[in-house]
Amino acid sequence: MKTCIFDLDGTLTDTIAAIAHFGNLALSECGFSTFETERYKVFVGDGRTKLIERMLEAQDALTEENFKAVCTVYDRYYEADPLYNTHAYEGIKELLEELKNRGVTMAVCSNKPDNVAQDVIKTVFGDGYFSVVSGVVDGGYTKPDKRYTESILKRLFKTADECIFIGDTNVDILTGKGAGIETIGVLWGFRDRAELESAGADHIISKPSEILDFI
Repeated sequence: MKTCIFDLDGTLTDTIAAIAHFGNLALSECGFSTFETERYKVFVGDGRTKLIERMLEAQDALTEENFKAVCTVYDRYYEADPLYNTHAYEGIKELLEELKNRGVTMAVCSNKPDNVAQDVIKTVFGDGYFSVVSGVVDGGYTKPDKRYTESILKRLFKTADECIFIGDTNVDILTGKGAGIETIGVLWGFRDRAELESAGADHIISKPSEILDFI
């Protein structure tokens, strides 16, 4: 039976409207143009730093000064309400309950700040599902660095061939593959089939219940 390591944003939780909300607040306050929510689906996936870089690059405004300004405002708004408009995708809670009933070990590997990842999991899903919830800490690794995934494997006392990595972006697929873990790309998140195929996903699914076929 496979241990399931899940990405968070775009896989377990639908946060794109929230990310767009905070991103647009920061851009607007700093005097830049804002974007439609759908555009943020190509900005996200590599953590807050890359998100803001892409927001500014998209309007040819990426400078150190602009980056620091937008980061400061983004962080202020986000940290004041990190659970804003955050909810589980349809079918995810039912999936987690079934995995728990089958005795499947589960973990979360996210590029969110660790304290936020912990709060999201506790608030949206409650206790009793995930053996490890891991977000990014200062000075720590981020996806797709295989050392990040390997640190989670150590905490789980699992080897790569005992696990499956589940996510919605090329970063997630590369994260799993980099650590030698079988991968599932999901189509209900932020990216499309072409990206997941290009990244080399071992499997691609369209609804959460299909995960049960691979454990």
